Amino acid sequence: MRLWLAVLLVGGLLFFAGARDALDRWINATELPPLLAETSVEVLDRKGALLRAYTVEDGLWRMSAAVDDVDPTYLAMLVAYEDARFWQHQGIDFKAFMRAAWQALTQQRVVSGGSTLTMQVARLIEDSGTGAWAGKLRQIRVALALEKRLSKTEILQLYLSHAPFGGNLEGIRAATLSWFGKEPHRLTPAESALLVALPQSPNARRPDRHPEAAQAARDRVLYVAEKKGVLTEDDVQAAQGTPIAQTRRAFPVFAPHMADRARYQDPLAQRHHLTLDLTLQKSLEALAAQAVRGLGRRLSVAMIVADHESGEILASVGSAGFGDGDGRQGFIDMTQAKRSPGSTLKPLVYGLSFDQGLVHPESLISDRPVHFDRYAPQNFDGQFRGDVRVREALALSLNIPVVLLTDEIGPANLMVAMRRAGLRPEVPGGAAGLAVALGGVGVSLEELVSLYAMFPQGGEASEMTWKYPKKIHEKQRIISRSAAWHLGDILSEIAPPVGAVRSGLAYKTGTSYGHRDTWALGFDGRHVAGVWIGRPDGTPVPGAFGAEVAAPVLFELFQRLKPELDPLPPPPPETLIVSHGQLPEPLKKFKGRQAVFEAVSESLELAFPPQGARLSQGEEGVVVKVRNAAFPLTFLANGQPVLTNMRRSEVRLPMDGKGQATVTVIDATGRSDQVTFWVD
Repeated sequence: MRLWLAVLLVGGLLFFAGARDALDRWINATELPPLLAETSVEVLDRKGALLRAYTVEDGLWRMSAAVDDVDPTYLAMLVAYEDARFWQHQGIDFKAFMRAAWQALTQQRVVSGGSTLTMQVARLIEDSGTGAWAGKLRQIRVALALEKRLSKTEILQLYLSHAPFGGNLEGIRAATLSWFGKEPHRLTPAESALLVALPQSPNARRPDRHPEAAQAARDRVLYVAEKKGVLTEDDVQAAQGTPIAQTRRAFPVFAPHMADRARYQDPLAQRHHLTLDLTLQKSLEALAAQAVRGLGRRLSVAMIVADHESGEILASVGSAGFGDGDGRQGFIDMTQAKRSPGSTLKPLVYGLSFDQGLVHPESLISDRPVHFDRYAPQNFDGQFRGDVRVREALALSLNIPVVLLTDEIGPANLMVAMRRAGLRPEVPGGAAGLAVALGGVGVSLEELVSLYAMFPQGGEASEMTWKYPKKIHEKQRIISRSAAWHLGDILSEIAPPVGAVRSGLAYKTGTSYGHRDTWALGFDGRHVAGVWIGRPDGTPVPGAFGAEVAAPVLFELFQRLKPELDPLPPPPPETLIVSHGQLPEPLKKFKGRQAVFEAVSESLELAFPPQGARLSQGEEGVVVKVRNAAFPLTFLANGQPVLTNMRRSEVRLPMDGKGQATVTVIDATGRSDQVTFWVD
């Protein structure tokens, strides 16, 4: 009662006594608190869709909202219910005050309120209560000052950003995202009515805890909205039949690693605009979770997709899930981790070799045992294929040919090319050796994707962009247009992984030493993408190969990206497209400078079983191992051929019965070795 008498007294003194000058001085002297409290930092995709938001320091979700971003029907219902003369009054609705005071005097209780939306904003920005008459007078003074200094739209925007909606939710956007899982652009009448009702008593009407109270309050708002012509009778009946949302939804957490990265790089920004596409990001995060399902604990996955024409990253998945489920250490962003790239650097070596005139895709190059002082590289399957075309050597990812070329180019020059392409390679021990070509260097997935973007871009490299405003990066020519085209032509002819459709995707796989990392990088005429699968702690994944683990995920990624691939660019006019026989004589076969090929006369040896050993045959036969062989091999047991045309150094020989057995091996050069043992 004293509150309303005080309000009437102030109103009478200021307005009915004609003290306008005093009122103006009183308003102008009012110091306003900060109009907009700290709001949640937001990370948005390329179209402005919310990827992730962060709570403010006190744990509140307080998200800024513009009037134009909110459903007009909600705004109309809010004004009709809370402050019908909001657009006409100057901060205080004296008619409403007089009515409320008269009702309080005559009925000895508060029947209706007299607070305007502007007064509610004053209370929210001051965080003051509503009970004390001194507080109410202060709200009146701040409300009058707000009306004098701000437009009605700006005042309404403050309400939309500060109004409480239950629990730790403040602002209309936090409310719609939490209660309805969407932005406030389009709301149903039922949703709008609930949002109008909640700020009056946000905790007592929380729909997840007090659904009956929430529904009753919502229906009262609907009744008023119909009475004041905001909604039709049919609208109200349909809305009243709509169930109340009784569960809070989690706020979006998409591209969490990239969002954290943006916030770390620019900690003062309230909004971060990324080049990512939310729809594609969602799809690839689901693919990442699917990819590691069934692969065992502790395995994670990372993937990146970019538009190599614009250099913009469209999706970036740092792990299989943003947590530590199954020990996957999902909080680690594996798009940035430095790992051994396996064979994925081989295309760069070949591209540099093409430009230096060392080889042509149709040149022959040797694939046989070779050593460089104490370094003797081996192919992943232990086989040697003799002279092969360079095209075939790259497609089969043979190690010997690419090491021969790296020796000719120089490991240091290979490192220079990598750095010019935007990579920041890390070499164990600091000195780059020939093993760099086979993955003896640390690079990140993002760097590899940037490198592979160079191939469809005619050999010009540019740093990938993931945030607006975009930085202008000068392109660097790493290899020629013709070399880049040859690489795309070779990689696009590699057979797809088992179960995938041959689409012409140019791709390359890689497996690091010890099966610690598996890779697949690919591109078409518009997009480039990369996939890494392994364990974040760097422990081996026995039996995992890039072609079998990462490549199927890469092909599925492109299927989700678009229905059909964009064609690769045509060959530039200067490209030399000829058969082997048409090549100039120096290009017909590459031999290398410093490599010392092992003499084929080195002794062939049956390394296992040892002479006179006793073995158990088992269901699949006896294991036999060979050293220093020239494939193919022929195996005889007790003088009878049992295996022919074998290209493996380890086989299982079926034995006829038990007792003494003599095994003989003969290689492609006619050398032989023999061992006698006992079979139990």
